[in-house]
Amino acid sequence: MLSQALSDAVSKLIRADGRPAEWAVSEGHVAYDAAVAVMEARAAAIAAGEAGELVWLLEHPPLYTAGVSSKDGDLLDAARFPVHRSGRGGQFTYHGPGQRVVYVMLDLNQRGKDVRALVRGLEQWIIGALGEFGVRADVREGRVGVWVERKGPGWSREDKIAAVGVKVRKWVSFHGISLNVEPELDHFTGIVPCGIAEHGVTSLVDLGVPATMDEADEALRVSFGRVFGPVTPVAPPAS
Repeated sequence: MLSQALSDAVSKLIRADGRPAEWAVSEGHVAYDAAVAVMEARAAAIAAGEAGELVWLLEHPPLYTAGVSSKDGDLLDAARFPVHRSGRGGQFTYHGPGQRVVYVMLDLNQRGKDVRALVRGLEQWIIGALGEFGVRADVREGRVGVWVERKGPGWSREDKIAAVGVKVRKWVSFHGISLNVEPELDHFTGIVPCGIAEHGVTSLVDLGVPATMDEADEALRVSFGRVFGPVTPVAPPAS
């Protein structure tokens, strides 16, 4: 549960002027370095007042990324997929087909100028999207990302279904979230995801929810509106 102060800060993530963020979906697989270049340029343009906000949904080919807090020992199979050093927060993550990556370029000058509230807002956005499928998810103290509790006869465990890692420059955010829709879960075994070895990784399909990527996108769009406000569809950036 959010504290009252944090809840108040999260409530300010919706722009007072009601201006919608642009919402773009790329088809196919977008190379990681190309995506980072687009984000860097767009974030700079937003900070300069030369462009509007952008929420960019895409998929990457299989790869690992290392955030600013990553530990070399958490890369268990360096030869398996390309490894990209990233300026975002967090540790090692996997990206690949079947996982919806969403890069979130928002102007926090218009959304409360509170990085902690932004992270909580991103988490609440994912939790709300999962709720559209009847999946109950939450955050855990001391653990990054969004988690689901799984139970069976005589056992229970918590698995991670989504990751959060952002960077903020001149009060403009970039990088963002990744939601596991139907990725190859074995690909996560080449790293210690987000530095947490004692828990597993899951996806919507692994939970028995046969969601398509389009259905996941719609759930994300609906939930985004509740946390961050309206969006307007646009063509994806050239990458």
